[in-house]
Amino acid sequence: MLEKCELCPILGSMNTKKARSCNILLDKYYKKYSKKEQPKGEFLIFDIAGDFHKISAPFDDLGLCQNNIVAADVTIYNPTKPIVRGGKRYLIGRVEPLESEESKVMFFEESDGKWRIVPEAPVFGLQDPFHVENVQGWHILGGVQTFPHPTLPGGLGYRTVFYRYKNTIIDLIDKNGQIVDPFAEGPKMMKDIRLIELTNGKIAVFTRPQGDGGGLGKIGYIEIGSLDELEHNIPMAKIISNQFLDDEWGGANELHLLSNGKVGVLGHVAHFDGDVRHYYAMAFVFDPRNRRATHMEILTTASEFPPVKPKKEDLGRVIFSGGLHRNSDGTADLYVGIGDIKAGKIKIPDPFSKFEK
Repeated sequence: MLEKCELCPILGSMNTKKARSCNILLDKYYKKYSKKEQPKGEFLIFDIAGDFHKISAPFDDLGLCQNNIVAADVTIYNPTKPIVRGGKRYLIGRVEPLESEESKVMFFEESDGKWRIVPEAPVFGLQDPFHVENVQGWHILGGVQTFPHPTLPGGLGYRTVFYRYKNTIIDLIDKNGQIVDPFAEGPKMMKDIRLIELTNGKIAVFTRPQGDGGGLGKIGYIEIGSLDELEHNIPMAKIISNQFLDDEWGGANELHLLSNGKVGVLGHVAHFDGDVRHYYAMAFVFDPRNRRATHMEILTTASEFPPVKPKKEDLGRVIFSGGLHRNSDGTADLYVGIGDIKAGKIKIPDPFSKFEK
């Protein structure tokens, strides 16, 4: 028997399925590979030996470069998937000193399997970049902007900001050499807002509300008619029912429009083990026509990568989904951040192909 969702009227009838805990999702993940070899991931290689000055220069005004701290301890993680332009492959990564969260978003170009900084590309004062192609004629670049927390001394507040360009990323630099203003901002204290154009021309927006039904962080959904409506409508998204337990959380990291009009959602799901937080890459499929989602499934964990020491003591196994490149052979290359300190990729079965049949 279907129940009405009092908190989420836009969803109509609730799914009868119940949210699955991280532990249940992990059990299903490991059972999937009980009779076949589990994929193994690898770190991305960033060749910055000769480019320390290009990496450190954006941090000069922050006072973080004394004694070459950036050169010695730079971390590059939470990358996007590669962006192909003119036969070349680029990705965007989060760059910061090991002992700091003062992050910059920088562009890298692949050469002989290694990634080198693109010196002419703009540098953004953001965390956790994302890139979306072809939304009503625009390309979207976004990330998390931080600012002093309004009530917690020494703490950071944050919001998601969005830039748009038509041709190249250089379009985001004005005639004075400054980065243009973002065209939209998300609400304060909200990360993981993602968007994609649907087959009907509307824009699907996935959000990450907390509190007031959102708990520690759940996924909301709304459709808008144009990018100019984005900022106003983000707070009006309705929570997708029965995805996260109240003491667990997650969010969307990248969206894929499937051949049948459904949306493949690449994201992360997380939980506490005592005071330690674990994050896992996950995926599910959402149908915009009836506003229903499939169960999440875990795609990979930090255990499938070489071991790292996480950046913070309260982080355990941490995988942060960056982007998914779907291959023609039924596999996909998943790009991730590991332990808030490394970037990696892993070849996995395409999590969305079975929903297109």
